[in-house]
Amino acid sequence: MSILSGQPIRRQILAATGVLLLLFLVVSAWASRQTTNERARDVRGQAATIASTAAALLNQYLSGLDSIAKVLAHHPDVVALDAARCDRLFALVLHDQPLILNVVLTDPHGVLKGSGLAASAPLGPTAIAYVEKVVATGKPMVSELMIGRISRKPMIALLYPVAGVDGTVAGVLGLSLDLARLQGVFTSISLPDESVITLTDSASRVLVRSRDAERFIGTAMSAAPEQPRDVARSATQVGPDGIERFYGNAVIDRGPWLLSVGIPSSVVASSIASLRRRNLIIATIGIVGALAAALWFSAILGRGLNRLRAGVQRIADGDLSPPARNTVPNRELGQLQDAFITMAANLRETRAALDRQVEQERKMREALQSLQRQVVRQERLAAVGVLVSGVAHELNNPLQAILGTAELLERQEDLSSAARDEITFVKTQSGRAREIIRNLSRFSSQQSGPPSFIDLRDVITEVIQLRRRDLDTSSIALDVEIASARTVYANFTEIEQVALNFVINAQQAIESSGRPNGRILIRLWDSGKRVRLEVLDNGAGVSADDEPKLFQPFFTTKPVGKGTGLGLSVSYGIIDSYGGSIGYHENQWGGATFFFELPGTDMPATPAHGGAPADPQDTHDGEALLHRPISPRV
Repeated sequence: MSILSGQPIRRQILAATGVLLLLFLVVSAWASRQTTNERARDVRGQAATIASTAAALLNQYLSGLDSIAKVLAHHPDVVALDAARCDRLFALVLHDQPLILNVVLTDPHGVLKGSGLAASAPLGPTAIAYVEKVVATGKPMVSELMIGRISRKPMIALLYPVAGVDGTVAGVLGLSLDLARLQGVFTSISLPDESVITLTDSASRVLVRSRDAERFIGTAMSAAPEQPRDVARSATQVGPDGIERFYGNAVIDRGPWLLSVGIPSSVVASSIASLRRRNLIIATIGIVGALAAALWFSAILGRGLNRLRAGVQRIADGDLSPPARNTVPNRELGQLQDAFITMAANLRETRAALDRQVEQERKMREALQSLQRQVVRQERLAAVGVLVSGVAHELNNPLQAILGTAELLERQEDLSSAARDEITFVKTQSGRAREIIRNLSRFSSQQSGPPSFIDLRDVITEVIQLRRRDLDTSSIALDVEIASARTVYANFTEIEQVALNFVINAQQAIESSGRPNGRILIRLWDSGKRVRLEVLDNGAGVSADDEPKLFQPFFTTKPVGKGTGLGLSVSYGIIDSYGGSIGYHENQWGGATFFFELPGTDMPATPAHGGAPADPQDTHDGEALLHRPISPRV
């Protein structure tokens, strides 16, 4: 350590510090110019990146409008061109969508059939532009910049064809965008002061501007307009307000439009000034630190050993992060440090290999579970289906004969009123039997069909019809509480299978418990945005040991030959496939409550299971309330 003491070393350190300071001043002048140019390029790139982000936000918003238009175009009131109902429906859309100026509906000849805003005067067939083109092509399109005939404001219209019941274009739906407020789409984008976002059309006219929008909307940005795809991705130019900005451009194919994001060039100077000050502070601290490090060189060996010891302790504690490579005063410590770093790298690779192996095993388990769920879901009680279809076929012919004979007897004129009442009763009961056979045949079918908007009240009605006789035989009371009229998007037969599994399990639980006053309650109600169906019973319930295994395939608490253990597992797969949830909990009677929840919708139910369609008079503003009587007590 004696070589670090004495005057010569200190003079050398001071001389080296002076040389470093002079070199720093020269390099700083060169670096300052380079930094300015690089910062300018970065700001131009930032503008281009923000333009792409803003374009994505606008495209996302337009896609949302397409979804709204698609729903409106399939609404029964819109298809029927019902002006009064369309006006109310469009007014609700305007209330929820502040950036939409108006929603209008015209027939193929351009005659106004609905408007979210009230027209101050009657409008002729020429009041809505582009209607003929949409009718001719049958495709959506976007209008040019124009002044709304009803709103009297600058706007662009998104026009969509409305298909009639015969497949032809029955009308044209238009969503008018409020250009003065459309800048609200970009409020989530953070920009420096004096920055501006501009949307122009193919004629370089301003459609949207985040600053002074009403002043510049409709103004041409350049005397010689360019097509949006011909404009450079980034450029530096002076805007119409006289401020020089770095512009980033992105093309919106919908118009086609050009979306530009302009960041003032003054941002570069202000950012460079702070960077220069920061570099000066860093350099000063660095030089002072280097001088201090040189004066304390004698402590390097001790600190190096301490760092190695701390690294070994960190590895012993389980932290295998890469150790820092430090300068050491001799070869021996350098070799020891290299060996230590190699050891840590080998340990990291070994742990990473183990992590990859564990991850692969996890993925294999998930794949196996997915395949198992698919196999379980395909299990549709084939033997029962064959039996039911055979019985249905054999019973249909006698029932037809009974109905035919009853109708022939009913035509005889000399029958008494009592005989006619008895014949009517025979026909009613035969029709009921035929309906039960039809439900059993459909339920046993292997082909479930596509999903549709279904009413869970219809599901409950058919489950009751299927189980009515068996529950009466077992002296089990069935109550129904319905507090929801919303529909769900699913397959009717699959949801009927789930509800039927719940009711059958509840009946078997009551019978196995030996209770004389059996009771089952089916409840239907709204749980937030979902619709919840519950089946409660006063049986013996489920033991705590069996609860975690209820929905596992092939698990059953029934005696051998009484159950396959697939009912709840199949139900779980069905509900999970529609984004719902299924579960169990104990109820206030001490029995079991099985439930499922599905996302609710306000769409009208469609007759996907062979029933009659809902009455159009019951449909209003996208809601169909199906009034089907259900006996509250079986």
